[in-house]
Amino acid sequence: MTDKRWNALGESLVNYSLNIQPGEKLMIAMYEVETYPLAVAVYGACIRAGGFPQIQFMSETLKHKVLQYGNDAQISWIPEIEAYGMEWADCYIALRGAFNLNECFDIPAEKLARYQKAMGVISSLRWQKTRWALVRVPNERFAQQANVSYERIMDMFFDACNLDWPKEIARWRRIAGELDKGSRLRLVGRGTDLSFSFDGNPWEVSENKGNIPDGEIMVTPKWATVNGKIFFEFPATLGGKVIHNLSITFENGLAASVEADGHLDYVNHILNSDEGARRVGEFAFGTNPCVDLCTTDILIDEKMAGTIHIALGRPYDGSYTSSIHWDIIKDTRTDSQIYIDDRLVFENGRFLV
Repeated sequence: MTDKRWNALGESLVNYSLNIQPGEKLMIAMYEVETYPLAVAVYGACIRAGGFPQIQFMSETLKHKVLQYGNDAQISWIPEIEAYGMEWADCYIALRGAFNLNECFDIPAEKLARYQKAMGVISSLRWQKTRWALVRVPNERFAQQANVSYERIMDMFFDACNLDWPKEIARWRRIAGELDKGSRLRLVGRGTDLSFSFDGNPWEVSENKGNIPDGEIMVTPKWATVNGKIFFEFPATLGGKVIHNLSITFENGLAASVEADGHLDYVNHILNSDEGARRVGEFAFGTNPCVDLCTTDILIDEKMAGTIHIALGRPYDGSYTSSIHWDIIKDTRTDSQIYIDDRLVFENGRFLV
């Protein structure tokens, strides 16, 4: 029997997150076969809303085949039909099922980075051309990755998707208003002393309309003002690689050096993707109270209340371009302080404003 919570989530995604209107076209990107129940729910909700849905299927296994057997042209290829889909669609939703994080264990770093850059072009088109939403859909592999039961991860997922959004958004907007009173941020914590100016750039609240489950208060830094060092307690993941104990030092806005327990060649390939890849395009607080465990998945972990994350590469405000947007999460629930100007506004996972 299908879990009725899928249908409720499908209705929420179509009618609230994307607000699909009669006659609008929706591209549903279904990643991994386990996302099928939610794909059906979204498809049905779109039909009932008067829309025109289209489903495409992707998988990490298919990506591995390209990387394993493809030549340089195939690996760097920007899929034409997928790119056209961003032109065709009014709305786009990616239902991203969990996958084996070690699927691409045998792929050289330069191949992975080249493929990631090509997929970044598709991602940029999504931002530019559509109203979009991304959903990380848990499955058994995801539960194993998080070291909990399937029931536990699914309960966390649905609870995090079904907050009292008007109540939470009102609280987050109030906090954002307090942050807007300053112009400079300093983060101090384990292996970390990082600062930047955001003068004139507003703090924005995510409202469960883009990354789902949602819960962020974010700002675009003045990238050239980013200086200092940041250490990430949570594993950093991108393109099927998991990087432990990553530390990045910034000098005048650019990632000048990196340290990690492994995959440094891959990290450097990513940072060399284009001119914007070494810049910080986003700084954000995680604010979702129902996300309470590390899953080693960016889309979930970045929403965890009490954490912060930065994104290397493309900023949301369009002030510069990059094929990369890499969110990396830091656990600030202990031994951490954040100052806006000289005012302590956040300490050990809690807002003080």
